[in-house]
Amino acid sequence: MSTVDKSFPVSWDQFHRDARALAWRLAGMRSDWKAIVCITRGGLVPAAIIAREIGTRLIDTVCIASYHDYSEQGELKVLKEISPTLLENDGEGILIVDDLTDTGKTAGLVRAMLPKAHFATVYAKPKGRPLVDTFITEVSQDTWIFFPWDLGLTFQAPIGKATKG
Repeated sequence: MSTVDKSFPVSWDQFHRDARALAWRLAGMRSDWKAIVCITRGGLVPAAIIAREIGTRLIDTVCIASYHDYSEQGELKVLKEISPTLLENDGEGILIVDDLTDTGKTAGLVRAMLPKAHFATVYAKPKGRPLVDTFITEVSQDTWIFFPWDLGLTFQAPIGKATKG
């Protein structure tokens, strides 16, 4: 068996609902988020949805590349850093947004840049979950999430047939 044994395909509708649910929780925590820092590329879509829902206009990105073979995360490289003004006060009042925290390596790197920021993801896996303050759905570590921007419409074998091997 590979390290990724299950798949979790997420439709655009489901992702939009989940991102709005995350925004709902965040709006209930405070009404004056100074800015959103989204982790690219996965954080771009939920950040746009959340920014609309909570009325935040200042959005920055932190661009991190993870070189991997889709089974193992490799070295992280920061391609674009967070604007210096958002780093003031260790990121207090800043909202960090990503689509998923998996191993926690990327989350740990960004959390170190903004230790007082609030970290929110739509989905969380057990290894990365301790680094996230707010999330909507937890999935098992051995599940691969297929985001809508990665998918086309194709046949899916019934789950029962896929597990009989």
